[in-house]
Amino acid sequence: MTRVLISGASIAGPAVAYWLARSGFEVTVVEKAGALRGGGYPIDIRGSALEVARRMGILPRLREAHVDVRRLTFFGDDGGRIASVRPAAHGEDVEVRRGDLAESLYALVRDDVEFLFGDSIDTLGEPGDVTFRSGRQRSFDLVIGADGTHSRTREAVFGPEDRFHRYLGYCFAIFTTPNTWGLSREILMWNGPGRAAALYATRDELHAFFTFHRPQPPVEVLRDPAAQRELVAETFADAGWEIPRMVEAMRGADDMFFDTVGQIRMPGWSRGRVALVGDAAYTPSFLTGQGSSLALSGAYLLAHSLATHPDHVEAFAAYEREMRGYVAVNQALADNGAALFPVTRDALEQRNRTLRGLDAMPATAAQPAYSALVLPPEASPVR
Repeated sequence: MTRVLISGASIAGPAVAYWLARSGFEVTVVEKAGALRGGGYPIDIRGSALEVARRMGILPRLREAHVDVRRLTFFGDDGGRIASVRPAAHGEDVEVRRGDLAESLYALVRDDVEFLFGDSIDTLGEPGDVTFRSGRQRSFDLVIGADGTHSRTREAVFGPEDRFHRYLGYCFAIFTTPNTWGLSREILMWNGPGRAAALYATRDELHAFFTFHRPQPPVEVLRDPAAQRELVAETFADAGWEIPRMVEAMRGADDMFFDTVGQIRMPGWSRGRVALVGDAAYTPSFLTGQGSSLALSGAYLLAHSLATHPDHVEAFAAYEREMRGYVAVNQALADNGAALFPVTRDALEQRNRTLRGLDAMPATAAQPAYSALVLPPEASPVR
């Protein structure tokens, strides 16, 4: 039986674990967090990824957890309301909290897959000897890095992140905050030139969000949470509206996440017995809204290739051959997403003119990129 170690238990990791376990692989998932992380900001599941969720049997549960935002209100940099509109209909798309998807995936695999929480890979040897941070040592036939944009697996096998990271000109911070605003299923968004802030209310959580343009990434603060908070506070120090309350809430938040907006672009996603999937291989950035969808689809394709090719080198090549075009067209969507955060005053005013007088966001056809991947039939459940 082929033994596979997967690093990361967010979205791509449990998804690929599910499909591999169904095909007879012996799967272990290692996750540096001490437990599964619930809650979290809303994410979208669209196009080809919806079919993956349907095949996994979790689509009904995800539809029940659908956030169902009913109002989107825009404010100008002077705090005045620009427009309050109904979101555009998105057909079959599902929007759920990241934790709702993670919990659905974990429930599928927890009885068939070994999970090692509170640990991570320290060193990878040949042919498949792994030493964990805890000191334990194990051997595996294959290792899959599903550990996110800042993947330690990728760094250990392929080299430093800066070789593959494409900075898109923005930074962001997101955190949960007490809902003292009394919001429900709605988004309030404030914009100034090169800056934006939003309050995003789901059914029972409120998420606060800051984003701002910087020509160069602030590498000096990326490993310093206190410096990150100060950078956000300084960037929005002269802003009105609800920004002062949001900054104060950020200072006390215990789950603030800060990062640059960027993509991972690699010439290859495998080396030897190690392959990457999801954000570790091809982060599209939140500007595309496709991170979780690429993770689900990539997990399916990687597991399918391993189940249908006796040689892992052939399997990894087939996975990349089928997935790369889909990744490329979805990463290209980042240019459209950036329109939400105009950098210049003229661009912001042009966007605001479009919004004024609308009752609902214009309906748009689904992006062809969302469904650009044609999924192969399910592999045999017994390998």
